[in-house]
Amino acid sequence: MSFAEQLTRLQNFLDYEDLSEEALDYVAAHGYLTALSICPESVSEREWIDALFDQEPNYKDATEKQAIEDALIQLKALVARQLASDEDFELPCDIDLGDDPNLSDIRGWCIGFMEGVFMRENAWFENNEEEVSELLLPIMVGSGLFEEEPEFAEMANNEDLVYSMLEQIPEVLTALFLLFNAPEEKSSR
Repeated sequence: MSFAEQLTRLQNFLDYEDLSEEALDYVAAHGYLTALSICPESVSEREWIDALFDQEPNYKDATEKQAIEDALIQLKALVARQLASDEDFELPCDIDLGDDPNLSDIRGWCIGFMEGVFMRENAWFENNEEEVSELLLPIMVGSGLFEEEPEFAEMANNEDLVYSMLEQIPEVLTALFLLFNAPEEKSSR
């Protein structure tokens, strides 16, 4: 089975199987895997796979379980390669909140990304807290998870600002990846 076929099978499984309400769909899972690929602290495969599903899916058999988990691991590796490349990072969805932001793919992607951040929140903010917070702002706004906070509610009411922030997400991902994964500069003395 080609990787493209594996991804299609994974997408169908995540989007259409009878999974836990808390399980991530394909677009949210992509955001989640993107955050885990950037995270300065590694998370074991078992831990992030279990968290992605919230509870064990009703797999047909052990072969299906292995195929789905392998596809997730390969998708995470693909995301990591894309982040490390010189190419612009491509999101798996349009950057558009549409008429109902809660039903938009970009909102789902941002929520998935934030779920990945929450897994190792201390590691994300341990160093460079202000810079990381600033870089995460477009994703936080896109997720809608913080709209109860007055400053986020104010931003959410400005459609042009929100759209402008969402357009920055690919650049933000590159900046976050470099912040956590770029080799240290050697001091020359």
